[in-house]
Amino acid sequence: MIQDLRKIIQEEAEAILNIPLSENYSQATDLIVEYVHGKKGKLVMSGMGKAGQIASNMATTFSSTGTPAYFLHPSEAQHGDLGILRENDIMLLISNSGKTREIVELIELAQHLVPGIKFIVITSDPDSPLAKGANVCLLTGNPKEVCALGLTPTTSTTVMTVIGDLLVVDTMKKINFTAADYAKRHHGGYLGTVSRSMLK
Repeated sequence: MIQDLRKIIQEEAEAILNIPLSENYSQATDLIVEYVHGKKGKLVMSGMGKAGQIASNMATTFSSTGTPAYFLHPSEAQHGDLGILRENDIMLLISNSGKTREIVELIELAQHLVPGIKFIVITSDPDSPLAKGANVCLLTGNPKEVCALGLTPTTSTTVMTVIGDLLVVDTMKKINFTAADYAKRHHGGYLGTVSRSMLK
């Protein structure tokens, strides 16, 4: 059993190391900084299913590190929640296949409401509809799922999470996010205590 577990860890680690890195990452964070911090828009993230859970987590991490971000459920968007979008907002959409119907439709709906809105996309397929509709596309490398069936989102969601971390950390650097800034957003719990102690 231990050997099997080590194999799973190794496969996920290799998938992370094989994430295709390119200048697209810098382009993505430049857009985020330009629209959120320069033009005072917000980062709106979306994904369906497991990808949606990753997007929601990314949104909270961005918000806690100085970049206002919100999670928009793609289905609820079609029932009025799309109204959260305003001029100068930017969207970050996640779909492993790049063909998720609700996310592909969300691009069209968002463009109709906010003409010219920019899209950053995380997907495994550079030829997918979602990738082709993106201003910046970040590829996962299409790793094989460690699930015994090869179906359950496992390795793919691990890679998506790491890509989110890359975007968050690079954005923090570009906006010069400090311990003082962090402390203003974390008043409770262990992180609040640690961040405030860094200011003494």
